[in-house]
Amino acid sequence: MGLDITVIIADWSWLGEVPPRDRLSRLRDAWYADETGLWDHDAPVVEGDWAWPRGTGSAPFAVYEFRGTLGSYKPHFWAGERWESVRDHADPLVRARLDTLLLGLIWGGLDGEAEHVDQGFFCDDPAATYGLLLARSPAGVRELAATSEEMRLRLDGLRGPFDEHAAVPEGWVRDFDEFTQLLDDWGRVLSEAARQGWGLVGLSE
Repeated sequence: MGLDITVIIADWSWLGEVPPRDRLSRLRDAWYADETGLWDHDAPVVEGDWAWPRGTGSAPFAVYEFRGTLGSYKPHFWAGERWESVRDHADPLVRARLDTLLLGLIWGGLDGEAEHVDQGFFCDDPAATYGLLLARSPAGVRELAATSEEMRLRLDGLRGPFDEHAAVPEGWVRDFDEFTQLLDDWGRVLSEAARQGWGLVGLSE
C-alpha cells in the first residue's frame, strides 16, 4: 500500500482551544466520530466536493474528495515531478506562481527538502503529529489561495510545453488535463478554506 492523504480544512480557533500537543488528536477524534455521518456505509462520496459533518454540535471542519486520486498521495507527488519536467519551459510568471503554490502544498522543490507544515501551531513531537503531511495557517491559506487564482488565469499557456516535456503514456498525471484538474481541486480547497478563514491539514492514516 502506498501513502494516502486526506485533505481537511478546519477552524484554527477551535483547534487552538487545546494545547498544541492535543490539536491533531482533537481534529482526528472529530473526524472519526460516528455522529458526523462521514463513516456511514451508505453516505455518498462525491469526487470534487466536500463532506461536511452532520449534527448540530458538529466540529468546524470539512473533508475534500479529490477527483481521480482514490485518496492516494501518488497523484500529488507525480504532479510535482511533472512540474519539474516542464517548469524551465514555462512562462516566468506562471513558473513563479506555480513554484509558490506547489512548494506550499505538495512539491518538495528541486532539492526535495521543502516543508509543508507551518511551525508553531502543532507541536514538534513526532509521536503527537504522526501522519501530518501538510498544515497551513489561515494566513498561509489566504496567500496560497491568491496565488492559485493568479496562476489559474495564465495556466492554459502551459499546455504546449507540458505536452512536449512532461506528458507520459501511463501512470499518474499523464497529461495536461490531469495536471490542471489536480490544481483546480487544490484551488477549490484553498478558496473554501480562505472563505471560511480556516486552516488546512493533510493527513496520512
